Amino acid sequence: MPQIDRPEYISDEYLTDVIRTGLAEDVGDGDVTSLATVSPDTRAEGDFVCKQDGVLAGLSVASQVFRMVDDSIGVSWKISDGANVRAGDVAGTVRGPAISILTAERLALNILQRMGGIATMTREMVDAVASYRTKILDTRKTAPGLRLLDKWAVLLGGGTNHRIGLYDMILIKENHISSAGGIENAISAARKYANNSATPLKIEVEVTTLDEVRRALRMGGIDYLLLDNMTSVDPDGHLDTSLLTAAVELVDGAVETEASGNVTLETVTRIARTGVNNISCGALTHSVQALDISLLLNLHD
Repeated sequence: MPQIDRPEYISDEYLTDVIRTGLAEDVGDGDVTSLATVSPDTRAEGDFVCKQDGVLAGLSVASQVFRMVDDSIGVSWKISDGANVRAGDVAGTVRGPAISILTAERLALNILQRMGGIATMTREMVDAVASYRTKILDTRKTAPGLRLLDKWAVLLGGGTNHRIGLYDMILIKENHISSAGGIENAISAARKYANNSATPLKIEVEVTTLDEVRRALRMGGIDYLLLDNMTSVDPDGHLDTSLLTAAVELVDGAVETEASGNVTLETVTRIARTGVNNISCGALTHSVQALDISLLLNLHD
């Protein structure tokens, strides 16, 4: 995978705030265990060891955690963000005052494990659809306060960011359609709002039936159709994609399509086979399996 630079939405101020909040809730007035048991003169060095295969993510954030606790701590990485790792690989090393390293350790590992878990699952899904022109998208189903880190991790896994929040794209969903009095009213109102917006706004409409697809296309002026839950699993556990396939054929390239619902590592290839442009998966960020990484320290005076 190509090297992914820090995205524009990750500002220095955001990183500082996230780390400061994390340290405040974890460290409070001080790491009393380390202060009680470790001499201030004790130095430590250690390795970040990967305990499973996966994708590394969040290295620069983890480094900043250590620097914000104690800027005399040195962290060096042997493997880059977004790289595949194998169980047993040493990702990097840390050196400095033992108390400071022990104080920063948990938050740094939490970030590496969460971002690595997201990047790993994303990479697996991206690889599963590699034979098709289908992008894997994230969603807004992220951890409160960590959305931008979660979305950065998706990029590092080879995925694509959907909208960042409620402010950068119009996505008309079922409840909006109901509140507006129908899909036509909702699209008309959205187009008017977008035309008067000071910043460009794409419009996406959620549809669940072929009739809704036709009605949305007749209205025009939209950029994407979200084909929601147009797959189903039969009693034998097989995925039925016939409705989704029909919807993609009906759209026929008029707008970009996005499939959601029933998206797992086991089903994503079948869904991509329908010809849909994008597949969004909330599980990338709402059901994260942490990447197992440990910090093994050696202490010395």
